[in-house]
Amino acid sequence: MVLLVLTAMTATAKILQPLINMSANAEAAQRLGEVARHMLLYAGKPADWGRNAQIIPEEFGLAEAEANSPYALDVDKVSRLNSENIYGLSYAQIYTSLKAAELSFRIEIKPVFNVKVNQTATFEDSNETTYTFEVATEKDDGAPVSTALKAYVLTKNLLQALIIQNVDWRTSFNITLPKDLESPAVLVAFAKSTYNDRVVSYAVYSLANFDGTTSKRGFLRLSPINHTLTVTPIGNETLLEKVYALTFSGVWQLAQTENHTFNIPASVDPCPTVLVAFGLNATQSFVEWTAYPQIPVEIGVDFASLMSISDVYAYTSLVSVGRGIYKCTIFLGGPKL
Repeated sequence: MVLLVLTAMTATAKILQPLINMSANAEAAQRLGEVARHMLLYAGKPADWGRNAQIIPEEFGLAEAEANSPYALDVDKVSRLNSENIYGLSYAQIYTSLKAAELSFRIEIKPVFNVKVNQTATFEDSNETTYTFEVATEKDDGAPVSTALKAYVLTKNLLQALIIQNVDWRTSFNITLPKDLESPAVLVAFAKSTYNDRVVSYAVYSLANFDGTTSKRGFLRLSPINHTLTVTPIGNETLLEKVYALTFSGVWQLAQTENHTFNIPASVDPCPTVLVAFGLNATQSFVEWTAYPQIPVEIGVDFASLMSISDVYAYTSLVSVGRGIYKCTIFLGGPKL
């Protein structure tokens, strides 16, 4: 299998494995590059298929309808790529609406850099526990990223906000929590690049000082679409207690509008909105979360496991989703390119 990486920023191809027919592969690279660009620049049909949960697009495209700039993707279309969303599209539905016979694909959208949270120490006394955390902001290759950081510690009935100095891209801080918490706790960290505050990332970390369950999923399905969060309990014994929305700028407790639905506050902040739900499963407390838009997200073929495919092309571009800037890679391949 030969893998070529194409980038929208430099318009060049980097060959990761040698011994290919350059003229044939250059032609395929150009043709598949057009397919990838079409996915990012075309809104699809209908153009508003993202926010309407009942619509499966006739023609696939991720662009925001009537976008003011290219490579501006629709928040809801991106969220519907996520398999955790009950309104998410399947691979087969995207394949059919893409209308590219014999072409396999994979779409990955993720932050330009990562927020890595590590718990480095724990100190206990009779009534409370103090945690020491180290937070680093860096790219996939380990290159440091200078950022502005803000973190929240959240339980069902307790909130702490921390503005963290991160001059050298790596910093440490302490969090102190009482031992008699009524629910599990999570640490939510947001980061903005100091060079471009639209380049954003986040991380959610589970604190383990409570005898309960802290997980991203397990008892609920959290499905944000069209600025509405739908919470779907997985078991009959699951009771939803409180739901919060967190951004770099603030925190809101959400009021239930209908049965297990909540309005997501409109935000001009480029960071995603992290949605945190507290509940009970029988007598066990838990907390789960997702983000809106639901990034990072990936859907499609695992090309590494398909040895019959001769060539795979990866088209990478910076895209905007909402006000944030992310990295999108589209892998395209097939038996005859």
